[in-house]
Amino acid sequence: MNNVTNRSADLSCSREPPVAIEIIRHLNVFDIILYSILTFMAAISILVFIEECVYIYRKVPAHKKSLIIWVNGAAPVISSMSCLGMWIPRAVIFTDMTSACYFAVVVFKFLIMMLEEVGGDEAFLMRAGKHKLRISTGPCCCCCPCLPHVAITRRTLFLLKLGSFQFALLKIVFTILSIVLWYNKNFDVADTSITGASIWIGPFVGILTIIALWPVAIVFIHLRTTLQTRKIVPKYALYQLVLILSQLQSAIINTLAMSGTISCSPPFSSQYRGYMLSQQLLILEMFIITLVTRMLYRRQYDPLPIEEEVPDDNENTKMVAIPSSA
Repeated sequence: MNNVTNRSADLSCSREPPVAIEIIRHLNVFDIILYSILTFMAAISILVFIEECVYIYRKVPAHKKSLIIWVNGAAPVISSMSCLGMWIPRAVIFTDMTSACYFAVVVFKFLIMMLEEVGGDEAFLMRAGKHKLRISTGPCCCCCPCLPHVAITRRTLFLLKLGSFQFALLKIVFTILSIVLWYNKNFDVADTSITGASIWIGPFVGILTIIALWPVAIVFIHLRTTLQTRKIVPKYALYQLVLILSQLQSAIINTLAMSGTISCSPPFSSQYRGYMLSQQLLILEMFIITLVTRMLYRRQYDPLPIEEEVPDDNENTKMVAIPSSA
């Protein structure tokens, strides 16, 4: 009992996160091997991404290059930022926010990429002009099957794009605001009081995230059959997996650390030990996702065949035909 009390009272459990040189001094043999392997994985992720960028610039049409590069870069960017956060704990708030901002842009880019895969906005409207869009899907309205179907028009397409673009823009705005407040000692993720800035910014950004994911899910369900030959289902699954691991997993681990479930381990306090565990897991997970992403996106980007323009019977479960006015 005394040992537990002494450990909880250890000053190293309540101080600021250590600097990089202090981490190096505390590394034992196991830590040296672990940090070396994870750093190697992060470096390989970056090299694989660079090689993929070279391939995309050589083989992919010009209007798709930047979109595919942005989407491919999600896992390598998160992996590299996590590696920096692992070695420099005092920079964790910046590395996490950089990863979150990048993924916010990826959400919008993934939506545009699906549209470009069918030929762009005009081709999308031409293919879907005789159908209605089912909007009773996650993450907003999966429990509302009674919602009316929406006609696919230019205005509808604009609203879908706007729903995802607002997250890419406002996430960056709130990130800058959070950093400014953090420097002014007004922002602390561990502060859950009603007067804390994080208790207001966090849930609001969460709402923006849900709103942004909704249009992507709507378009994916609509084009799932049309883009089946483009392996859109596994691509969407990887996109969702990156979201879950980088946002939900990290939030759970950080919550456990702030509640004291994850004990402190000098030179790390409970909170920053949770951050370190999260960073290390992300490096491993994003390394695997980077390799799988390379296999999915490394292909010839030919136009869709003409016969794919007519939706089959399976696609009628996602779209409802507009009755002709006679």
